[in-house]
Parts: sequence; C-alpha cells; structure tokens
Amino acid sequence: MSPFSRFAVYFTEVARSGSLRRAAEKLHISASAINRQILQAEEAFGTPLFERLPEGLRMTTAGELLYENLLRWQKEFQLTRQKFDELQGLKRGTVSVGMVQALAEGCFAAALAEIIGSWHWLELNLQVADSHTVSQRVRQADLDFGLILDSEGQAGLSVLAFAELEMGVVMRPDHPRAQAAMLSLGELSDERHIIAGAPLIVHERVSMLYRHYDFSPANSVRCNDIRLIKSLLLKGSGVTVLSRLDVLDEVKEGRLAFIPLRNKLLRPLTLALCTAPSRQLSRPAQMAIQKLTGVMEMMQAAP
Repeated sequence: MSPFSRFAVYFTEVARSGSLRRAAEKLHISASAINRQILQAEEAFGTPLFERLPEGLRMTTAGELLYENLLRWQKEFQLTRQKFDELQGLKRGTVSVGMVQALAEGCFAAALAEIIGSWHWLELNLQVADSHTVSQRVRQADLDFGLILDSEGQAGLSVLAFAELEMGVVMRPDHPRAQAAMLSLGELSDERHIIAGAPLIVHERVSMLYRHYDFSPANSVRCNDIRLIKSLLLKGSGVTVLSRLDVLDEVKEGRLAFIPLRNKLLRPLTLALCTAPSRQLSRPAQMAIQKLTGVMEMMQAAP
C-alpha cells in the first residue's frame, strides 16, 4: 500500500525523464493519461508545473518545489514503514550505501556478500562513486551512510567510525627489499617507479613525497587506475607508493609486500563511515554499519 496519489507517481516520473513518452513507457500507461493528470493538477494548483518545449518538458519553479517535496515525503514514508515493520517484529528493510571504488573488492565486498547471504529479507542499494559524490549524496539523504576517503573538509557529515591506513612502498614479495622493515625513496633510486596519477586519492600525497625529496625517477610509469598498478606490480614491472588500503587483500594473500616509509612525511589515508547528522537510521542500517565497522577495525589492526 502506498499513500501517494497516482498524480504523484506520474509527476515524479515525468520530472525525472523530462518526457511524457518516456514516462509512459516506464509506467506502462498511455502518455495521454499522464498528461491529463498533470493538466488537472496544474488547474487545481493554479500554476504550471512544466514548460512544454519542442524537446520535452522542463519543470517550472513551482514544479521543482513540488518535486523536491514529493521526494522528501517518499523518503520519510519509507523510514516510517521500516519502523512500523520493526514494531511488528517483521524483518524487512532497505539500506542504501555509498562507497569509493577502492572498497569495491576485497574485505568490504566480502562483508557485503555475507550480509546479502544472511539477511535474505534486506534490500540493498549499493552505489560506487568518488568521495565527494558519496558525501554529497549522504548529506542529501539519498544514502543512509557512506564510506569515504579523507573526510576532512566534508562539512555536514557525522563520522560514525574511521580507520587510518598508512602509506608505504609496494612490490612483489620476491623483491630483494621486500623483507625490509622500512624503506625510503632514496633506497629505491635504481627501481622503475609506478606513480599513482590523478584523480586517485593517493596522487597528491605521492606527488608531494617526490617533490619533497626532489626525486624524479627515470623511466617512471604513471597510472590513474589502482587495479592496473597492482597488475603491473604482480608482473614485476616496478615498485610504487600506495596506501595499505589499496593492497590489503594482496598483502594478506602473500601476493604483494607492503613496506612502511622510513620518513613519516605522508599522513595516513583516512577511511570514514559517515552519515548525515539528522539522519534517523533504521535498524537494518544500524546492523549493516555494525558489520562494516568490524571490517574497519580489522583493517586498522592489520600488521
């Protein structure tokens, strides 16, 4: 059962698609029926909700205001339904999670797979994007919570858990220096360096490290994809500077070696689990947060 009128459903779909035809295809109803509902509403409200343009429909200021209110009402109703279910002892709920690409595989993916396998009643909405986009969606209440990197400056968020992951040198475990307790760039002057490029989070840190030591390795390789960097490392194509987060699983499996930097010039990479301060988290969302917080604690404790 939904408390939202047929008009509200029609209106929001037209607002999203900008077209009566596309909305009709999505809702499996005639475009004329949708248009009739919108015209009746415009007459009742005494103001147009859409501008009729040759390329489609565009919301007026009144239409934008109505659209924002309808989205907010739908979100609030969804939370209310979840609370009703909890009061009745029912297991049902939806949890929306945002995360950065670095977490799309490995221990976080394994934790999400465990949640999916154990909580058959749960509907999960997973979104992968950069930290700025995830934090923005969390602030706008489009996501229950987000896992973002380097949350400093992300105003309007409450940090529920965080882990600090140091920067270090990564290489194959059979490299002559792989057993070192610590390494510096100077000790790697004869190596081919694979340097993390923009827009990777570690790019600015790594660039600052090389600038600080005025170190420009010959025949360096620059790459803006962590997965490709790791593939090159596994094939023995060089060494690189990354965060422990980037290679957590490969190091655990013994496929790569992570050696901390001798100079602590680079601050650790911060992984933060954040939500909007005013967000009322459902019981399923709290359970998911508890599960993922455990993964973060394990990462923090990893040697």
